Amino acid sequence: MSKYTEIAIQCLHDEAAALEGLINKIDESFDTAVNTILNCHGKVIVTGVGKSGHIGAKIAATLSSTGTPSFFVNPLDVFHGDLGVITADDVVIAISNSGQTDELLRFLPYLMSHKIPIIGMSGHPDSLLAQYSTAHLNVAVEHEACPLDLAPTSSTTATLAMGDALACALMEARHFEEADFAQFHPGGALGKRLLTKASDVMHQKDLPVIGPTMMLADALFHMSDGRLGLCVVVENDEVVGIITDGDLRRAMVQNKERFFDLRAADVMTRNPKCVAPDMRVAEIDRILHANKIHAVIVVDEQKHLLGIVDSFSTLL
Repeated sequence: MSKYTEIAIQCLHDEAAALEGLINKIDESFDTAVNTILNCHGKVIVTGVGKSGHIGAKIAATLSSTGTPSFFVNPLDVFHGDLGVITADDVVIAISNSGQTDELLRFLPYLMSHKIPIIGMSGHPDSLLAQYSTAHLNVAVEHEACPLDLAPTSSTTATLAMGDALACALMEARHFEEADFAQFHPGGALGKRLLTKASDVMHQKDLPVIGPTMMLADALFHMSDGRLGLCVVVENDEVVGIITDGDLRRAMVQNKERFFDLRAADVMTRNPKCVAPDMRVAEIDRILHANKIHAVIVVDEQKHLLGIVDSFSTLL
């Protein structure tokens, strides 16, 4: 093992230990912070200087994307016009590892005079920031992962994790669900998966449809032409079963020379997994994995065949 590898492993151990240490620091102040944000009629404004500012910007982005309107303000710009974005309906999350950052402390009196709640995050519960805060979240770490114990490493990781914990708690409190998440992420692959419906991706043309009395030898040709590895069994315009290539192989092994005397109804799976055309692809993907199948049948309320969604269709 090289020296650099050893340093990397030690860094990860130190940062993991810092996160574990946060667990015992969670107290009633965390509940106060969550309730303060839930009762906020405006927005959450996150602020911090230097590395704390970078972490604050990420926390603000996470909050915004999970149902809590939030944005980052640099405290260095507050007294040059940005103070105007803060209203009496807002909540401020102020981040400072020392809790004594001058640029941050200078505008706390303004917040206090306007009765704007302050959620402080620092590594020092006895700091001025902690004293002035409505709720203080302790993100103290024993030491930095930096070999010199100087560069913000473990401390910034701990602060970021506390911000994530706050966002997760707020998501639970707001009953924030996948569909809500997709609304805030419409452009990415994740949002696409959460918004796309079965009707958007289902196979509709030249579907391998057979009747229950069709001989399996003929069904084999239909399955091959359909190129989906299955046949849908339809009777009186209703889906009554499904035959997969696996079903055919098993029928061949079990029945041997009798195979060509069998009909679709003899080997089909009755009551196959069917979904509505408006079901989300993400939910279909869960059904496929949970049932260890590679396709579902899309039907309307009368069980009329509309299409087929296979596992490749869900790979958006």
